[in-house]
Amino acid sequence: MRSVFGDQSGSASEQILSVLRSVRRHLAMDVGFISEFVAGDRVFRFSDAETTQNPIVVGTYAPLEQSFCYYVAKGLMPGVMHDAAEDPTAAQMPVTRDLPVGAHLSVPLRHADGEPYGTLCCFSFTPDRSLTTRDLGILRLCADVVDAILHKDRDATLERAAKRKRIADTIEAEAIGLVFQPIYRTADDSLAAFEVLARFEPSLGRGPDAWFADADEVGLGEELELLALRKALEAAPALSPRVKLSVNLSPAALASPRLADLLAGARLDRLVIELTEHAAVASYERLRESLGPLRSRGLGLAIDDVGAGHATLRHVLDLAPEFIKLDMSLIRNIDTHSGRRALAEALTGYGRRIGCEIVAEGVETEAEYAVLRGIGVTRVQGFLTGRPMPLAAAAALPLAGAASAARRASAG
Repeated sequence: MRSVFGDQSGSASEQILSVLRSVRRHLAMDVGFISEFVAGDRVFRFSDAETTQNPIVVGTYAPLEQSFCYYVAKGLMPGVMHDAAEDPTAAQMPVTRDLPVGAHLSVPLRHADGEPYGTLCCFSFTPDRSLTTRDLGILRLCADVVDAILHKDRDATLERAAKRKRIADTIEAEAIGLVFQPIYRTADDSLAAFEVLARFEPSLGRGPDAWFADADEVGLGEELELLALRKALEAAPALSPRVKLSVNLSPAALASPRLADLLAGARLDRLVIELTEHAAVASYERLRESLGPLRSRGLGLAIDDVGAGHATLRHVLDLAPEFIKLDMSLIRNIDTHSGRRALAEALTGYGRRIGCEIVAEGVETEAEYAVLRGIGVTRVQGFLTGRPMPLAAAAALPLAGAASAARRASAG
């Protein structure tokens, strides 16, 4: 039976067409199709035929009362006919002679609420006396599979529409908050920068990563990212001009022509853009060309999550960043994990040789901090030295000595 139900991988349309083709071949029919009932018409949604001369064209439609589908759905015509010309109702319909239709099988398809969707039908050009109610039962089983795929696809479509509306409404209302996590120099515990992190409506139960992933899925990722960047730029005057701001952007947003417009009047010598590995870089050459004019004005580039995957190493090699940010998975328990320490030390040494600042993310313990400082990491960020905070709290942080005070408070 697995072959009858077709290949259940791929998109919903691919799955449905696979089921249709498989059951048509299993029943030895010439043509199979799925139609939808729409405002008094029957619209062909899927079609499959044994030859290239398929008489059923997807997207075409005809009045319901001129179709077998209508009468089968109403119970006025049997679901299986060995020869349509022998059925009193079918014999009077022009389609029986024009196609022609010999043997015919049809079963209804239904929406999740039980209302009619349309029909799944198969027919041959010649009569077939071998068809039985068992064959009709197989077609019904396949209709159940098609129903399930259609229901799931409709649910996914509705979910996507709701997701897009939520993101679009957020962008229109600029309903995005910011928090600021301090980044400190290990040499003297002075405040070097803040990573600016987006925050969204908490009642929806979705974190920032999920919001940006949803936005990207519905084609609004670039808009949401650039809104977060604009909000960060608007917050910059409240913070010391000696402190940099670090903002995450995807490769697509970095390559967007709108980025240059947004940054046209900004002080780029205090802005760092963090590029992660979560989205692939389509063209490093194009990305370098987009960033070139901005970096010549002082824009800093950081590669985020280094050590978490191979893509970030390609970013480092091809984009020559000013900052390498070691992923927190590499930092966790680095004081007791010799492998993590060895890799972090190698990356730190490499960064030093190419003139990069090394930033360790997710530092949570004094022991981790001591190891990182000992191997040459130049900047640290994490709960040990400061959690993400509102703008007012960030603006009140002293430039000197705050990291050591935060570490003492954390230890206490």
